[in-house]
Amino acid sequence: MLKRTAVVLLTVVVGVYVAIWAANLGGSADELRRETVKTSVTMSFMGNTEYTALPLEDRQQILSEALAVAYAEADLDRPFFLRSFRYLADALSLSLGEARVMTTPVIGSHDVRDILLHGLPATAMLFAAANLLTFLVSLALSLVLAGRYGSFLDRAVTLLIPAFTAPPWLYGIFLIILFASIAGVLPYGGYVDTPPPGSALGYSVSVLKHMVLPVIAWMFGSVAFALYTNRAFFLIYSKEDYVELAKAKGLRRSRVQRRYLLRPTLPPILTNFAFTMIVAWEGAILTEYVFAWPGLGSTLLDAIRMQEAAVVTGAVAVFAYFLAACVLLLDVAYALVDPRVKLGSGRRS
Repeated sequence: MLKRTAVVLLTVVVGVYVAIWAANLGGSADELRRETVKTSVTMSFMGNTEYTALPLEDRQQILSEALAVAYAEADLDRPFFLRSFRYLADALSLSLGEARVMTTPVIGSHDVRDILLHGLPATAMLFAAANLLTFLVSLALSLVLAGRYGSFLDRAVTLLIPAFTAPPWLYGIFLIILFASIAGVLPYGGYVDTPPPGSALGYSVSVLKHMVLPVIAWMFGSVAFALYTNRAFFLIYSKEDYVELAKAKGLRRSRVQRRYLLRPTLPPILTNFAFTMIVAWEGAILTEYVFAWPGLGSTLLDAIRMQEAAVVTGAVAVFAYFLAACVLLLDVAYALVDPRVKLGSGRRS
């Protein structure tokens, strides 16, 4: 586990470092910042009558000295390559200073860490609910389809699966039209009703009501692939001799599926679920934006639109930590469900 953790953390470091270069446009964003600092310093001198009365050479020297001080204060006096490593350390610790324009919705803080932590609970709640339901629903449905292989239901679902491979945000648009605009039974988006309910129970019910459509959209974007692959795993393992023997003994179908089919297929199913969960992040960002869900996805898109390099880098770092934690937890789960993998020193008894 220590080796695995080291490898995952190394991947996080590399990914965040690449994001730093991308967010700063390979260092080109610093040129924009330098121009902003230069314009600000120059305009401050233009209003000074004593400065404008000086000879041209003296004015140029004073302006150059003032610009050098301003560049040093803004940490723009060194090449971007050297500063990128400090940015990396700041990003990994989420010590990214203050944003230029973005603020937290409630307290109005410009601190990048406050901006990211404000959206983290909402994303974590939506992510956990959607992926847990996707795993359970795909597992249950794939068991049903595998047990009725070749039936009308199995063939119909198999034919319809390619129709459910669109990104989650696309399903979100149709769900909003159907259930919010036409039916009017669910809200268009957001996190809670406006004004929010006063009681804790009412507030929780309101949040759950706003979660329904984004969770369904997220599930539509990932459950089809999980259902198809899980069904394939169950069909493959259902032909094993020990499964046929269990059926010949006259055991109930539910017992055969639970003890002789589900347990040996859980390791590959968990591996497939890990890949599905990682890929799901791609659509999660736009899904949050479509539903105005105040999570990290919406924060990241707003930061890209406002050219907030520090917020973009911090959001990528949080996503990287999130995915690393999920991968490590799935590794532990894999070792627990697979009898061929043992947790320990690796020595044989």
